[in-house]
Amino acid sequence: MKRGLLSLLLLASFVQPLSSALAAEPNSEAAKKSRYEKLELFNKVLYLIESQYYREVDTEKLIEGAMNGMMNTLDPHSAFLDRDIFAKMQEETSGEFGGLGIEVTQKDGLLVIITPIEDSPAYKAGIKPGDKIVEINHESMVGVSLEQAIDHLRGKTKTKIILGIAREGFDGVKNFELTREIVYLKPVKSELLNDNYAYIRLTQFQKKSAEYIIEAIMKIRTQIKDKAGLKGIVLDLRSNPGGLLDEAVDVSSIFLKDGIVVSTEGRDPKNKEIRYVKKSGHKELDVPVVVLINGSTASASEIVSGALQDSKRAIIMGAQSFGKGSVQSVAKIDDQIGVKLTIAQYMTPSGKKIQAVGIKPDVIIDEVEAEFVDNNRKESTFIREKDLKNHLTATIETEEERKIREETELRERIERTERYKQLREKKKKGKTKEVVSVSNDDDDNRKIAPKDDYQVNQAINYLKNIGLIKSLKF
Repeated sequence: MKRGLLSLLLLASFVQPLSSALAAEPNSEAAKKSRYEKLELFNKVLYLIESQYYREVDTEKLIEGAMNGMMNTLDPHSAFLDRDIFAKMQEETSGEFGGLGIEVTQKDGLLVIITPIEDSPAYKAGIKPGDKIVEINHESMVGVSLEQAIDHLRGKTKTKIILGIAREGFDGVKNFELTREIVYLKPVKSELLNDNYAYIRLTQFQKKSAEYIIEAIMKIRTQIKDKAGLKGIVLDLRSNPGGLLDEAVDVSSIFLKDGIVVSTEGRDPKNKEIRYVKKSGHKELDVPVVVLINGSTASASEIVSGALQDSKRAIIMGAQSFGKGSVQSVAKIDDQIGVKLTIAQYMTPSGKKIQAVGIKPDVIIDEVEAEFVDNNRKESTFIREKDLKNHLTATIETEEERKIREETELRERIERTERYKQLREKKKKGKTKEVVSVSNDDDDNRKIAPKDDYQVNQAINYLKNIGLIKSLKF
């Protein structure tokens, strides 16, 4: 009983200073009396369990369970952190950790995957955003707290785990066997596209993410042979679950000259924390930028998207983002346990809240595989002026130029006819491409090269025509 009472007193002594630090609310005598009465009620229930339950109980587990229950009444991101969870939290933003490589949340008592991290065991196994984990090693996870479920997901490297996944289109629950690995995050992937356009994909906001982006841009600049130089940047934040706030500020600062990146609003609206653009460091202020987002773009990714959108520095393309715009603070109770508590909400520079709303793209583009678009493209068979025999040309041609033109036009007609026949044959046979497949191989066929990515191509098309778009007057 002494241990239980001591733990209770420690909890009471922790709650008081934390609440005082987070909000300047009057501590009336009535409020104090009510708090002590409730703590006394808790103490009575604890005593009854310890003295009358039909077998011996672990008081420490009872108190931890009570604290977990208390945190579960708040929001999905607030949690009590026991010894194991608190220790493992230190690994998450280092760039290397053991696990499956998934970002999860909780909705309606179910564990829902926000996104699998690229190149992780979950990604290679075919886990998708929106999948619901209903079982772990055949044990039901329905109604289990978020932190408890995460604890089940974690384990020693090279150990196997079976996830029971519910997904639209699945007949019941489908089991995926994964092997826990050290996940080496590759935060930035880059490529030069169409000779003058930089494709930069950021998979997570971890330490030095901004530096990796700068390195990628500089490397691409050296690859450009055209005198016109770099004409545009596609910053791909699709399925980026977020990460470190400082890195979100640093990444935004690459593309912004000055101003606000993000602000936070806590319990007291007057008490705001504002994070400004860093004026020093490498800048890309003149190159047009398109940011790609989707429903799994969350947290720090939404901060960057919102900052660039509000400043009119970039066009946001894709689908509405996830909407994770709350601020969590980890408070240590001692060296082994702590509490993760939601203390504020993020706001974009213009004052728009992100939480449960997300970032709305300027241009909505559905995620469609480029091959699907090609296979389902409506091939026209219109006869045009240039198809008419002896049609006039825009310029006077020599005999040699005329022959070359006619040969080219004939070849184009033949190719167009052949494509049309192929499309008709595919439709007759009902030949369709399976968009998603499950594979445990490193060469996962869900990976689409940027040059074949429909949304990336649309972003580059916009960048190519940005001068024309800006010149139009409506």
